[in-house]
Amino acid sequence: MGANVLNITMRSAALAAMIAMALPAPAAAQFGGLLRSKPKASGKTATGCDDSAGKSVGRSVIGGMLGSVTGRIGGIANFLPVPEVAGLLTDAIACKLEPEEQKKAADATLEATRGEEVGSTSTWTSETRKDVSGTSTVVGKTQLADGSTCMNVNDVIIVEGEETTVSKKMCKKPGAARYEIAQA
Repeated sequence: MGANVLNITMRSAALAAMIAMALPAPAAAQFGGLLRSKPKASGKTATGCDDSAGKSVGRSVIGGMLGSVTGRIGGIANFLPVPEVAGLLTDAIACKLEPEEQKKAADATLEATRGEEVGSTSTWTSETRKDVSGTSTVVGKTQLADGSTCMNVNDVIIVEGEETTVSKKMCKKPGAARYEIAQA
């Protein structure tokens, strides 16, 4: 008889679990921790870039290939910043550009800041996508007490008709070779 009671109890628990899975989320929530799963992160950073790149090399490679194909079909692209542009481009700009375009945008920033003149502008155009271009313009310059020189630079990119503008503060410490994005 003890085995029958245990069997009935197990069947009742299994039935309750199946019912809980079939119920809408608010009703299922009433069952407390039963069948609860850990909430998943969105996979996006605050800037809109995919933050899952470092989690698994295999997943990144396969995901990159599939994402590239499906992104091209759907007209949506999201790229990761390449190391060469670190300190020159914000994620908000880099995530919308292919690696070659990121390098062109970074070169434009270097060119605009090289002259150290307010109003200095450098433009670039993508060689791989026809509707992608951008500019970097120095809009302000200040001298800090520690001898560093800082510039406010506006980056504007146009990707398939959508304009993105980002203002960034770039500083060059005494003896440094170039301006880099200042930490907030």
